[in-house]
Amino acid sequence: MLTHPSAADVDGAPPDSPGLLTRYPFVLPRGYLDEQGRVHRDGVMRLATARDEITSQSDPQVRQNPAYLSVLLLARTVTQLGSAPGVDALVIENLFASDLAFLQDLYRRINQDGHTEADVSCPACGHGFAVDIAGDAPGES
Repeated sequence: MLTHPSAADVDGAPPDSPGLLTRYPFVLPRGYLDEQGRVHRDGVMRLATARDEITSQSDPQVRQNPAYLSVLLLARTVTQLGSAPGVDALVIENLFASDLAFLQDLYRRINQDGHTEADVSCPACGHGFAVDIAGDAPGES
């Protein structure tokens, strides 16, 4: 019997449900420059699962170089990046350093803190406010 794959089957995470946000749109500061010279800035990151963490930590490349863990985690959880056909470790490896740092911070915020807002202060007046670092739109699928 053939069945259609669920969102969990496609990218490893359950679909959004009322009250639980699992996908977060973002805009990269610089953008991924593909082999054809196109820049991709808009993307989507999903919440990580235990499988993402366990599989990535047991990868031989991570055992040789622990810093590679974040590359694998991002390759598993960034589900869309502009019109690029897919996101894999090679795409993440070829991001500009500022974009990699942005995605690492976003990963930490949504998977540990549970939000994408950062508290900032106006440099002129010192007034504090929150900024959504993921982009203009709140996370949704």
